[in-house]
Order: sequence, then C-alpha cells, then structure tokens
Amino acid sequence: MKARLLVAVVLLTWVLSIGGEADQESDRSPCKFPAIYNFGDSNSDTGGNSAAFYQAGPPSGETFFHRPAGRGSDGRLIIDFIAKHLGLPYLSPFLDSIGTSFRHGANFAYGGATIRRYNESFFQNGVSPFSLDIQTVQFYQYKDRTRWFYKHANKRLSLKRNLPRPEDFSKALYILDIGQNDVAAGIRSPNKAKFYADIPDIMDKFALAVEDLYERGARAFWIHNTGPIGCLPVAMRSSHDSTRHYFDRQGCVNFQNDMAKEFNRQLKQKVTKLRPKLPLAAITYVDMYAAKYSLISNAKKQGFLDNVNICCGFHEGDIHVYCGNKLKINGTEIYAGSCKDPSKYISWDGVHYTEAANHWIASQIATGFFSDPPVPITHACYKHQSL
Repeated sequence: MKARLLVAVVLLTWVLSIGGEADQESDRSPCKFPAIYNFGDSNSDTGGNSAAFYQAGPPSGETFFHRPAGRGSDGRLIIDFIAKHLGLPYLSPFLDSIGTSFRHGANFAYGGATIRRYNESFFQNGVSPFSLDIQTVQFYQYKDRTRWFYKHANKRLSLKRNLPRPEDFSKALYILDIGQNDVAAGIRSPNKAKFYADIPDIMDKFALAVEDLYERGARAFWIHNTGPIGCLPVAMRSSHDSTRHYFDRQGCVNFQNDMAKEFNRQLKQKVTKLRPKLPLAAITYVDMYAAKYSLISNAKKQGFLDNVNICCGFHEGDIHVYCGNKLKINGTEIYAGSCKDPSKYISWDGVHYTEAANHWIASQIATGFFSDPPVPITHACYKHQSL
C-alpha cells in the first residue's frame, strides 16, 4: 500500500512539474531569434550544392519559386518554413555569392553531406565533400570574416546591411539536420554490422561539432534526428525481397528503418549527455522520424496520395530516371517530368519531400509536439526540463 502511495505521489509530482513548466512557458515571451545558422544535407540545402557544383535544373522549384532555386523539391523546404515561422527571410547558402544577404543567418547545408567523412565521391555516389566538420569550419571563417568587415564597413553601408551583426551570433538559433546520408552509407555497405559498430564514432563527431559551436558562442540548438529512410519511395520501389516482415504495414523497408532508429537512439543519448556539458546551452532534440512517419501513416487523412507515389522521376525496379533527366529504355526516351499537382504527393523525387509535405512537417515540429523537451521553436532559447 505504501509503495502504491509513493508511486502515486511521484507521478502526481511529475505531472504537476510538467504542467507548471507549461504554465511558465506560456508566460515567457518568444525568443525573437535575429538569425538562423543551419548545418545539414539535402533536406535543408537551399542552394549550397548549386553554388558549389551544378545548378539544379527544372522542374525543381516550380511550385513556389517558379524556377530552380537550389532545393531538392518543387518549392520550399522545412528550413524555409521554419525561417518564415520565426519571421526571418529564407537563408542564403554560404557559398552563393550572387544576390545574397547574411544579415539574418546563413545556410551551410549541402546535398549528400554526412556527419562522418567517407572515402567516396560526390560524382561517384553523391557523397558531399562538405561533411559536418567542414561545414562548421566554414561557419568559423564566415563568423570571423563578417565580424571584421562589419567593423570596417562604416563607409560602405550597403555592404554592412548584408552582414550579420556581431552581437547576433550568440542570440541566433543553430539548427542541425544531418545524418541521413550516414545511414545511407551503411545501407550501401555489404557489412551492416560495421555500420552499427561505427555509430558511436559518428555520434562523437556530431557532439564535437556542437561543442565547438558552443565554444564559439552558440547557445540555442535545434537538433533534428534522421527520418524513416526505409520509407523513401526509391527504397520501397527498388526492393526485390518479398519475404515476410521485409516491409512494414506502410510498405517501408524494415531493416533500413531499423538502422535509422538505432542511429536516432544513440543521437538522443548523445544529446542528453551534451546538456550538462554545455550548461549555458538550450538544446532541443526534434523527432523528425516520428513526424515524417506520422504523415506517411496518415497520408490520405491529410489529403495526400500514398507515400509510394513519386511526383517527379521514374523509379521501377533497377531503372532510375531522376527528376528532370532523360533516359532511353528499349529505344524509347523517357523524360522524368513532374506530376500535375505536387501538393497531392508526399515525395517529390523519390528521395526528397514536396513543398506541401515539408509545410505539413514544419507546422508539426514547430509546435514542440515532437520535441524533447516539448517546447515550440519560438521558445527554443530557454532551457527546459527534458522528458
């Protein structure tokens, strides 16, 4: 009886503490982030790859920008909707030298980027040379150089208007959305056990990047885990195994999602360990896997077609014609154009999401429903009790 009473008291205390924190949250004013600094891969690349290599061609960008805009989508990405939600302009890629403004942040994400360096090539299989450690080095150069130019640009106000205010670096939101390509490298490898053995090293490199950013003044971190990679239509359509339990009830490839889940489990553990090490930091862990899987599981209820459908591209078995490309198959040329209404599709090109899907996901994660601690992004500058 005493044991039950003790459990009841503990549960009541926990509920009251969470409720009290929610009440306290409603009393706090929004953070008013002056800038966003983003590090990631193609899920948040707003033109880094296009600036570094080749400009993404049509029909990408057709829905919102009405032209290619360096994004792997028909329109905006989750990072674009986050910026809009916070009242900030869309982020300029760090390497883009034309028509850019860095007053409210910069984007260091590149398609194909990984946390860990791999002995692979961008031209071989799409792995970017701009791994997370390189992205953070680019940020340090950016910070040092913009601070110098801002200080010495008194007579050139037009230059100064496009540079970040030095005092804004410590007030900015730092977003990390990277890891999917590390999981993809494990999937490509014939030795899956090695991937699982390598995850701790990947996590150490991720933590080092966060710690280095912290040492250079970053305080508010918004960290995305990786999504259900086994639910990407290219994975679902390319799998030939028909054995039981190979696919889940949504048609996603189980073993690929299991790899992503283990990656995420260790990422959350690493984030938990970082919090006491970085006492002045507010670190929010965002369960992108759950958010994206929620959309995939409820596609029709949310007004979308089933997730296996691809708006732009041709992917059947071992034949892949990626969005905007052409290929001759049995003497017939196939052009992988876009669908009539991308807003009905979750997948844009078999790997990346449509603007409509990105908007849905962004609206869900911005509320804090998928976050630990469960706080909206507008309050991510405050430290909170983790779940």
